Amino acid sequence: MKNQTALITGASSGIGRALAFEFASHGWNLVLVARRGALLDQLATDLRAIHKVEVSTIAFDLTASNAARALHDEISSRNLSIDCLVNNAGRGHFGEFIEQSWQTDEETIHLNISVLTSLCHVFAPDMVKRRNGFILNIASIAGFVPGPKLAVYHASKAYVLSLSQALHAELSPYKVSVTASCPGPTESEFFEKAGTQKLKALSYLKLMPAETVAHQAYQAMMHRRPIVVHGLMNRLMAESPRLMPKSWVAPLLKTFMK
Repeated sequence: MKNQTALITGASSGIGRALAFEFASHGWNLVLVARRGALLDQLATDLRAIHKVEVSTIAFDLTASNAARALHDEISSRNLSIDCLVNNAGRGHFGEFIEQSWQTDEETIHLNISVLTSLCHVFAPDMVKRRNGFILNIASIAGFVPGPKLAVYHASKAYVLSLSQALHAELSPYKVSVTASCPGPTESEFFEKAGTQKLKALSYLKLMPAETVAHQAYQAMMHRRPIVVHGLMNRLMAESPRLMPKSWVAPLLKTFMK
């Protein structure tokens, strides 16, 4: 995709980092956003050396007030045009809902929902005007089911999944596609940051490499598919709740979240 530019949030590690390499391998120029500037700069150096693409970095805290508009303004000031928005930045925290601080949950809701929505708001109109563009939202198989002990995270990903499907339908006539990538457990910093190291169920799961998720997400996006669920087991997990009474789903999942 020579002369096209992708903006990737949360690009310093995990799926975001893998997506940066995936896009660069197909010739995309990149704008990488994350809080950890040193990691971004090293990533940019590696991408330029390996794939010979143009890479801009913006060390930026997306949880700041009016972050989406400020980021859009910063990118505009650099005379950059975004052909693909990748909403990868997100967070989650493991634990009983009533034991979490409201501030922690509020910050999760803000980043996973409000910031993602605002970024779609500020970048989609430019794509519509050009009659071409892509939005790739990193959701999760968590979006298909309620998640005891990760209640807010699961709920936020359900929002991302629903929003992405709606926007795909709205924007497709303008040649702008919206794809929701729904990975399951993936090799990344998520589990460490979420505090799930002691979760017994993880010992029975094989984590999918972030590079595999990135490759499949990119292919789905380029084929303008509204949803991609990564891996057969994850597809079964996403579909199986439809085969049982809804009242069983959350209690069943609760038994695994120990």
